[in-house]
Amino acid sequence: MSTRESLGIHIGIGDKDRAAIANGLSRLLADTYTLYLTTHNFHWNVTGPMFNTLHAMFMTQYTELWNAVDPIAERIRALGHPAPGSYGQYGKLASVPDAPAEPPKAMDMVRILVKGHEAVARTARELFPLVSQANDQPTADLLTQRLDIHEKTAWMLRSLLED
Repeated sequence: MSTRESLGIHIGIGDKDRAAIANGLSRLLADTYTLYLTTHNFHWNVTGPMFNTLHAMFMTQYTELWNAVDPIAERIRALGHPAPGSYGQYGKLASVPDAPAEPPKAMDMVRILVKGHEAVARTARELFPLVSQANDQPTADLLTQRLDIHEKTAWMLRSLLED
């Protein structure tokens, strides 16, 4: 008998679905953490005429991302699975690329963050069919909240790129 079986997780979601949802949430956690690191990096390294605006905006965004990782990890744990928590695991799971080694120009930072937020939104959205089929409302609620934030943030960042 495995540890999970001996714990007797009987929340109305089968073992297979819980494992699949936890796997999807692990990808979301990796994407979120990777985007957090990139955004924090850009906060530290942004330069140019929009420094004050972008420095403050990036701080707001990385703070929101930092606050998002815990609920995602805790949902994975509530489903009975370990949450990934190493750079190695995140590197394998994330669809969001790591920050460039050399800090890009300010507007390139904005472009990179737009792509990052859109990627995280896609990761969250890909999980919805399974979550709906499994009748997993807490995860659906978490995904809805994340989608709203990432789509709005991408829109706000894209707005900076318009003439």
